[in-house]
Order: sequence, then C-alpha cells, then structure tokens
Amino acid sequence: MSATTQTSSLTLEEANRQLRRRQRRQAVVAYGVLVLLAAIFLVPLVFMFVGSLKANTSVIADSGSLRAFLPAPFVGLDNYASAIDRSDFWRTFLNSVIISASIVIVGLIVNSLFGYALARMRFAGRGILLILVVALIIVPFETLAVPLLIIMSELRWTDTLHAQILPFLAQPLYIFLFYSFFLGVPKELEEAARIDGAGPATIFLRVAAPLAKPAYAAAGTLMFLYSWGQYLWPVMVTRGADARPITVGIAAFLGQPPRLWGDIMAYATLMVIPLLIIFIIFQRQFVRGVATSGLKG
Repeated sequence: MSATTQTSSLTLEEANRQLRRRQRRQAVVAYGVLVLLAAIFLVPLVFMFVGSLKANTSVIADSGSLRAFLPAPFVGLDNYASAIDRSDFWRTFLNSVIISASIVIVGLIVNSLFGYALARMRFAGRGILLILVVALIIVPFETLAVPLLIIMSELRWTDTLHAQILPFLAQPLYIFLFYSFFLGVPKELEEAARIDGAGPATIFLRVAAPLAKPAYAAAGTLMFLYSWGQYLWPVMVTRGADARPITVGIAAFLGQPPRLWGDIMAYATLMVIPLLIIFIIFQRQFVRGVATSGLKG
C-alpha cells in the first residue's frame, strides 16, 4: 500500500472518529436539555403528590427544602378521605366527566365531518369558509367569552352543563387538523369505493374515518385535556354547586376554611390523575396524529 493511500485511510478514519465524537457530544447535550425540561415539568407534580401523603402542617413548612419531596410525616390516604368528605368532589368530578366526554365524543364527529367536507367537497364559498376557519384559530376564547355569556343568559342556560358543552363542540383548530389529514388520504381509495356504488356517507365511514384514527386520537386527547382544565368559562356560567366542574370545585375548596394543604394537594392529585391516564393511554397515537396531520397545510 502506497504512502498516499495509507495517509488517505488514516485521514478518513480520523474524520469518522471526530464525527462520532461530535455526534456523542450533541446527543449528550440534547438528552441533558430533555432531562432538564422533564425535571422542570415533573417537580410540581412530585411536590403535589408527595404533599398529598404528608401531614397538613408539613406541606408548606417543608416547601423551602428538599424535605418537600419526602413523604414525612406520612399519613397515607387520610388526606384523600378528608378532601372527599369536606368537599363536593364526586359531584364536580362527575360533572367534569360528563362535560369532557360530551365534548370529545360529539366534537370528534362534528369536527371530522366539517374537516372532511372542506377537504373533499366543492361548493360555493368553500375557500372563504376555509380562510375563516384558519383565521379563527388565532382568536383567543377570552374575546368571545362575554358575548357568549350574554347569549347564555338570554337563553337561561347559566348554571347548566350544556352551557359548558355546546360552545366547544366545533373548534377551528380541530377542523383544520382533520382537514389537513384528509387532504393526505389518497383520492383513489374513495374513487374505488364510489365505483363500487358507495355514497358519501359510506365513503366517509368505511374509507376516510378508519384511515384517520391518528387524527381522531390527537384531536380527542387535546379536546379532553382542554375541556378538563377549563376554568374561566365555568366560573362565568356557574353560580351554584350543581353544575360546577372539578376546576371550579378545587378553587372553592381552596377558599374553604380551614385551609388544609394536605387535603388540597390530595384534591389536586385526584384532579390530575384522569389527565395522566388519558395521555399515557393515547400517547403514541397522539404523537403520531400530530406528526401526520397537525402540521400539514
């Protein structure tokens, strides 16, 4: 082997080693940033869960030290039992379940049909309607809250569950998400079904909807997370305890004397558990749905 060939081989090997070292450094930095971000998000959850297992007097007293993350003095599930006994937890929990489930189930039907119509059907004003949908995505709900409240008052729908459901069934973000996904569905599949004699409803139910499972998972998860955590609108339209969701319930419990922080942390933990369960179950479908539909235009 000539000297020139040996030199070229050594140079190539050195370049590969430098590339691998650079990739390892980049991976370490990336994982370090991810671990830091995960810690930032997990610290409040850990503090809340540990606080729900501690004596009421120790939750705030230990908050300035690492003892905040140690369940001592340990009281077991006493705080949970106390929080449930001292509040209308089950009523607010059931209200939130009804509200969120209704928004997710009906909302998926309404938004997917709307998105499919925009993606596949041709009708007068379709372009203007699509522009309005995109424009409404950037309009914050707070700008519509007062007009909606006036409408609900005129209809005498305040202090009801449907006042917290109906305004959130059709939402521009999820319409656009389904619209983006259905644009990527091959038209040949629908044309083949149409040749076989299938009508629009059959094509949607048998062809388009089954292919849109990732979009349904992503939209459903986002709908549930948003509706379960709603606070501003329920505060505006509820006065009594009968129609309160869990977010308003915990706010009322926070102001209820005596203020026992262990009980409050237990109430908050019970509120967060359904969110964690839903996200863990649908995490893979949620990520896939966002990646395949949410960012396409």
